Amino acid sequence: MKRTGFLGIDAGTQGLSVIFTDDELRILAAGEAGYGMVPGLGGECYEQDPADWERALAAAMADLRRKLSALGVEPDVRAIGICGQMHGEVLADELGRSLGPARLWCDGRNEAEGHELTERLGTKMPKRITAARWLWTIRNRADVAMKAAHLTTPAGWLAFRLTGGWTLGIGDASGMFPIDQSALDYDARLLAGFDALVHAAGGGRSIPPLRDLLPQVRRAGQDGGSLDGHGASVLGLPVGTPVAPAEGDQPAALTGSLIGTAGTVSMSFGTSVVANAVGDRPFTGIARSVDHFCAPDGKPINMVWLRNGTTALNAVVEMFGRVDGGGRGDGFAAVIPQLLAAPDDCGGLLALPFMDDEPGLGVSHGGSASVVGLNEKNATPGNVARAMLLATMFNLRLGSEPLDAQKFPRSEIILSGGLAKTPALGQLLADVFNAPVTILDGGVEGTAWGAALMAKYRSLAIAGRAPDWAAFLTGHASGTPTRFTPRLQSVAKQ
Repeated sequence: MKRTGFLGIDAGTQGLSVIFTDDELRILAAGEAGYGMVPGLGGECYEQDPADWERALAAAMADLRRKLSALGVEPDVRAIGICGQMHGEVLADELGRSLGPARLWCDGRNEAEGHELTERLGTKMPKRITAARWLWTIRNRADVAMKAAHLTTPAGWLAFRLTGGWTLGIGDASGMFPIDQSALDYDARLLAGFDALVHAAGGGRSIPPLRDLLPQVRRAGQDGGSLDGHGASVLGLPVGTPVAPAEGDQPAALTGSLIGTAGTVSMSFGTSVVANAVGDRPFTGIARSVDHFCAPDGKPINMVWLRNGTTALNAVVEMFGRVDGGGRGDGFAAVIPQLLAAPDDCGGLLALPFMDDEPGLGVSHGGSASVVGLNEKNATPGNVARAMLLATMFNLRLGSEPLDAQKFPRSEIILSGGLAKTPALGQLLADVFNAPVTILDGGVEGTAWGAALMAKYRSLAIAGRAPDWAAFLTGHASGTPTRFTPRLQSVAKQ
């Protein structure tokens, strides 16, 4: 039976997934395929072969079709959405041929270039931003840089391979180079400053202006191209199928959480922690803890990112879980109830969860977590686990203080990720930030679903029926969210 709907593609760091939804964006089936890093690289070096992404896409589509066939469904795709890991550096020559492995968001070789660009250009340029990677390549791989005619991201590369066009969604583009909010395009003044730095002292004369290398910027609903012959053969879909502008994983995750209104903050706790706040205006100045990119419609996003997420908490939970006889995997069931029952002050314990570098605090290398203040009365699983979790939450609040200083709105926090599997933990977050916390029930967390949403929005735009972006997202909310409001007595103790 033919079913119309939308295809969402998500190229992550460890693998690729595709989903097919119906017209109402209910997921009918998903396909997956994996890939790895280029082997044998040194420390802080992370590269992947772009050809692996395309092979994984074909394999994931085959997996998806098998699952749909088992359901008796033949997909009739109205539009395609693509998202992928941000900040990567994919280089191609004038014929569109890859110039070798892509350096990924987690590659740390260009930290010095990020600091240099921040100082020279007067705007935040984190080491993850693609422009810092490109400056490193110019200086360290000049033979490759001189052959480059195109510079894009993993999502942008897949979009090129499927459509033949060099375009990119504004969110992913903002992870390559800063966006001018008035023009909703790359900042022309900063581009001139970058080129001047490259050509200083006679260097880089054979390198074209950065603007000539970057993909064209597109916003949600705008033309991201359509499947050409090669793209149609990879996906097994008709030539001419519309493609939404390819986006980064963070903008796609915001989309998947139905976040588009200024003052709404998306928070996700995992190995790392991310708080993405939709702004009502651009950020002023430079804050070490705050990065900046754009939502798919171009709204400014202020991101506070912690490298130290729940790793220390997980270690504590696993340790006490084994002691309690829960065993690995059951530790959370044994310890989390004790965490929730522990007092607000954790019995006087103070935890420092820094097991890795921490950009917002200027810590470049990792260490070991610690707990201070243990005695025979407070050394309980609940106190220690609660202290570790609260330390991470307070680290996030500390990183958010520059936003508070500029009076950016924080009307609601949307909590997603692993922490949301224990909804009661949302109360701790509400108390720490003194803000309402919502855990969505009907909204599907996931970047692939965010990509499918962008595909639907592109389809509506083609038909001339696309509403305002924020209204479009709100219109897809369903279910009964779980909500927490700050407890005044707990807030007063923070």
